[in-house]
Amino acid sequence: MPTCHSTNDELAKMIQELGEEIPEGTVVATTHQTAGRGQRGNHWEAAPGENLTFSFLLKPRFLRATDQFRLSIAVALGVHAFLRGHLDEGLKVKWPNDLFFGDRKLGGLLIENTIQGHSLAESVVGIGINVNQLRFGVPTATSLRAATGQPYRYDLDALLVRLLECLEAEYLRLRRGDHEAQKARYLAALYRYQEWHPFRDAEGRLFNGQILGVDEAGRLALQTENGGVRYFGVKEVGFVV
Repeated sequence: MPTCHSTNDELAKMIQELGEEIPEGTVVATTHQTAGRGQRGNHWEAAPGENLTFSFLLKPRFLRATDQFRLSIAVALGVHAFLRGHLDEGLKVKWPNDLFFGDRKLGGLLIENTIQGHSLAESVVGIGINVNQLRFGVPTATSLRAATGQPYRYDLDALLVRLLECLEAEYLRLRRGDHEAQKARYLAALYRYQEWHPFRDAEGRLFNGQILGVDEAGRLALQTENGGVRYFGVKEVGFVV
């Protein structure tokens, strides 16, 4: 569709209207998303016609609700694998699910799950990747074209096809139960993993910490300077970039 407020919202509306008739893998893409959302309710900035902004439906009913971060890992790995076809080791996954090149944000993921009983029912996966955009309202953003220095524009349709192939491959690995291998790859790609850096907690206090990993609930495990380990949920800690 040429324009919409949010591809996640459009897909959620379709699920509500069609119920079980809507097939897994349904994709809603737009060239202009006017009210895209990111983690923590942040607005996602994307210039019209310049970037990849889309959502797709998964039905990961093989996953328990308590294991939903495994889906986040698989999706992040799919996007990371796609981008590694164009970028070098500077590409990282910033917890929980942003894509960074160096210290600049290249893309973001937003997964909204519906739970039925003890398992996931539907997952609306929203992805935004800066591709051809070269000017941003914030200095901490970048794009594929800016990061590679490519002089010509990328073909967004061709990129979307390849990205969906990478996402499908990781989803199939998840469905096969390759959890430990996927988590190891996620940690290997994690931004600032096992490095000392400043963080800010929910009360605004600064502290130095080292990322040790991510627990089964998706909480970030940070070693602090006093030797203790603290666990943080998505809205409980922020990186100081």
